[in-house]
Amino acid sequence: MKMFKNLKSFVVGLACIAIINPLANAQIVIKGSDTCLPVSQQEAEAFGKKGGSVTITGGGSGVGIAALVSGTCDIAQSSRPIRFDERQRMLDAGKTVKEVIIAYDALAVIVNPDNPVTDLTRQQLEQIYTGKITNWKEVGGLDMKIVVYSRETSSGTYEFFKEHIMKNKNYVASALAMPATGAIIQSVKQTKGAIGYVGLAYLNKDVKAIHISYDSKIFVAPSVANAKNKSYPVVRPLYYYYSMNNEKKVKPFMDFVLSAEGQKIVENVGFIAIK
Repeated sequence: MKMFKNLKSFVVGLACIAIINPLANAQIVIKGSDTCLPVSQQEAEAFGKKGGSVTITGGGSGVGIAALVSGTCDIAQSSRPIRFDERQRMLDAGKTVKEVIIAYDALAVIVNPDNPVTDLTRQQLEQIYTGKITNWKEVGGLDMKIVVYSRETSSGTYEFFKEHIMKNKNYVASALAMPATGAIIQSVKQTKGAIGYVGLAYLNKDVKAIHISYDSKIFVAPSVANAKNKSYPVVRPLYYYYSMNNEKKVKPFMDFVLSAEGQKIVENVGFIAIK
């Protein structure tokens, strides 16, 4: 009888745990944008302390959205909006996609810390990335070849930079496409004549952020404060996409990311909260 009581207490205890911790069985898979990785990882860690379970991999926005279409992830993280053809593939697969803005990012153009150039206009950046400007002396720097780094074509950041900085002109053929944002940081750190672009949260002392101007008069540094007051001209939303068929599974995590606690994490990582 005593054993039965203990067993009954054990079962009741398990039931209580399930009630108190409804996230215990939420195994959520996120894939996509490298830009989103720092915030997604921190959100997942905090969510895990509440009992949820989230695994995250990068690879680029296009990779994440393709995984969402194929059903190999629950959430696609993206630094660009989903394209019409991608949304159509979701519909063809019987899925309705849901878009949620989780944060904002100031895209930073970076150079080696030893490079004396601090200011560039949008037009100059366009000319550098299309190959019309090839030497730093053409923009007030040293007589030194410009080594252009970009993200690969599956990256949302690649597409955003092409659209908003290059006005949809083609990248110079000699541009070195990097598979991840961290690789751009490392390459610019090691190459004196290098230039690249990264999300705001990736900035560190190993690289120098360029002040950018769209009017050739006022040059502004990328920062959270300048993104918030809208003085920095290159700001973009960061997205999570998921299938409405899967909303019940992902909703606890989505609610957490959009909560005050989740948005505080956004700011702590170095991005801009949505509110």
